[in-house]
Amino acid sequence: MSAVSDLRRTRLLAALAAGLTLCAGLGVRSVADGEVAKYAGDALYTVLLCTLVVLVAPATRPPVAGAVALVLSWAVECAQLTGVPAALAERSVLARLVLGSTFNAPDLLWYAAGAGLFLLIRTVVPRPGGPRHA
Repeated sequence: MSAVSDLRRTRLLAALAAGLTLCAGLGVRSVADGEVAKYAGDALYTVLLCTLVVLVAPATRPPVAGAVALVLSWAVECAQLTGVPAALAERSVLARLVLGSTFNAPDLLWYAAGAGLFLLIRTVVPRPGGPRHA
């Protein structure tokens, strides 16, 4: 395969993974509630961001994608301390889903768990056109 077709395949797989991650998040919310659903959602939020990083930049190595997604997750969580996400969440369901509204310190740990889950999955699932790596 050519490098261009490898990148296209990686983008396609990242888009598929993003869709599956969204379905997993919605699925967890439909069968669980309370802390299980919340913290699973937090972890899956970061997994989703990892897949979006790969979708945008398919040559990104998994540890870099995980780190970028984790930093973004933490930044969004810390932004909740400002009240801006809460104000936006009052006006938009999408903003509420993407930005949240209330800071919760344990979320930071669950975002890290999501980045770790992404890296674990990337270790098990071979990269298109290349060997397994993390």
